[in-house]
Amino acid sequence: MSALDWLSEEAFAAFGQHVIWSDMIGNCIGLAALALGWRRSVWTWPAQLLSGVVLITAYASAHLSGGVGKQLLVVTVALWGWRQWAGGRRQAQDGSIAVRFATWRERALLLGGTTVGTLAVGSLFTAVPELSWNPWPDAYIFIGTLAAMVAQARGLVEFWFAWLLVDVVGVPLAFDSGLAFSGLVYVVYLVLVLWGMRDWWLRSRTSATPATVTEGVAA
Repeated sequence: MSALDWLSEEAFAAFGQHVIWSDMIGNCIGLAALALGWRRSVWTWPAQLLSGVVLITAYASAHLSGGVGKQLLVVTVALWGWRQWAGGRRQAQDGSIAVRFATWRERALLLGGTTVGTLAVGSLFTAVPELSWNPWPDAYIFIGTLAAMVAQARGLVEFWFAWLLVDVVGVPLAFDSGLAFSGLVYVVYLVLVLWGMRDWWLRSRTSATPATVTEGVAA
């Protein structure tokens, strides 16, 4: 049995839900990545990258092309975010990543990009039904994840709000797709998101170092 075959095998069953190895392992790594993001550690990005690679198998087994595409996007953006945090972002006084609230222009770009992206991807999934059995929620999570990761890479507090909105749809979709462990992890994500949001909010107000992106990063 190959590693890919093993990842698609059932790990355990509980309450009528069947949990596969890739779903469980990938989401556990994802939880670690979110916790590292809360602590503003650059290791959040390699953790997100690894989580994305493993979860590709889980979503492929559930025939969720949007989920597969989302994880491919996670891997790509994780590489970009890793580069941003490792070499292009100013540090807070304690040596961690400096954070800030987005400007109104940045918020408008994030909101507008998320709206247009969701409409475009949702329309694609609707036109090609084999890409997703639940096109609009799938598209919403796909684009919402991208928006959250871009905001995180730029050190924006709004990153947490974006993840919160993804969780609202992600929990029921995961359970409906048969990915029970993903659904449970999304619930845990919600708790971490609220804690992380509070921590970043407070740090954005008390940091002595201006939490802004250097000119070279924005390019």
